[in-house]
Amino acid sequence: MNVELSQEQEAFRNTTRRFLEARVPLLVVRQLYESHDGFERSWWREAAELGWTSLFGPEVGGGGISPIPTRDAVIVAEEMGRMVAPGPFLPVSVVAAALLWEGTATQRADLLPALASGDSIASWALAEPGDVWDPASFMTRAVLDGDIMVLTGTKAYVEAATTSDHFLVTARTDDGLTQALVAANADGVTVTPGRSIDMTRRFGLVTFDGTRVPTSAVLGTVAGAGPAVERQVQLAIALQCAELVGVAQRTLEFTLEYGSSRHAFGRPIVSFQALKHRIADMTVWLEGSKAVTDALAQAIDDEDPESLHLARIAKAYVGEHCPDVVDDCVQITGGIGVTWEHDIHLYNRRATLDRALYGTPEDHKEQVITWLRG
Repeated sequence: MNVELSQEQEAFRNTTRRFLEARVPLLVVRQLYESHDGFERSWWREAAELGWTSLFGPEVGGGGISPIPTRDAVIVAEEMGRMVAPGPFLPVSVVAAALLWEGTATQRADLLPALASGDSIASWALAEPGDVWDPASFMTRAVLDGDIMVLTGTKAYVEAATTSDHFLVTARTDDGLTQALVAANADGVTVTPGRSIDMTRRFGLVTFDGTRVPTSAVLGTVAGAGPAVERQVQLAIALQCAELVGVAQRTLEFTLEYGSSRHAFGRPIVSFQALKHRIADMTVWLEGSKAVTDALAQAIDDEDPESLHLARIAKAYVGEHCPDVVDDCVQITGGIGVTWEHDIHLYNRRATLDRALYGTPEDHKEQVITWLRG
């Protein structure tokens, strides 16, 4: 993302890109469409050795690149967007960051090494059915029963739900939000696979029917998880926006290649003024998306209070304009762009999915307007 990457970050980006191009090219992505999990565990462990999963945790393989883990993580997210790559990078990163920020020493020791090595997968059970992303509207309840926490409710759109070994569950108590780590095989936990338009990313419903976990599984304090949840949402949006930038950037690149070789009236079609104007607009949107995503990642690493508003602005802008870039590229490629054989639909699927997760651009615009009005 950032044009001023350090030498270590530049090497990290190049290594990540080469790994993705070699191990999960678009042909493999197409083949994974029919798979149950959307990715292979052995491949994920290889990715972990590159340091992807230890950016917010203990050093494994490549380890952390620098003391700015969010800005390092968006490098991976952007490269995954360029290749519409598989793998639960976003949910694992969010859970690892939550453990780093709010977890106890015991919680970190129990889970972070396994996440960092790729031997274990964890996902964040945040949203609820009906496209509910606002914690104020959550119906999942957490009730204290002595030194036991009892969870009841259903979480939706949980990424990698069927392959996760643990869930970070966000629930409501009478006094506020509470988060707890729950094993996927715990009593009362039911995982129902869902459908996804994406080629490799899988989601599901996770139902908690009186699931009992010890209070030692609570992340942070009971009823005091509001600020932590907000920070996790900001991280998820930063990674999502970086992925959208990678999707839009790569789509524009191969569309320009196509437009340069496709001739009409004896000229490449990208030389026509009407298309030049559209390409100029797309370039402006893309550069703006890069800038606001960089600003958000830096604000999260710096613990800047402005990250609260930047996350809303970023999702409102990037979530709208990057899918628009992909849609415009579909039109420029003409009839071939709407065929299964052309790769552009792989990118359109990923962009459409990212637009909806963690709130639509319209949802975030409303929050920005509310903030501006005081």
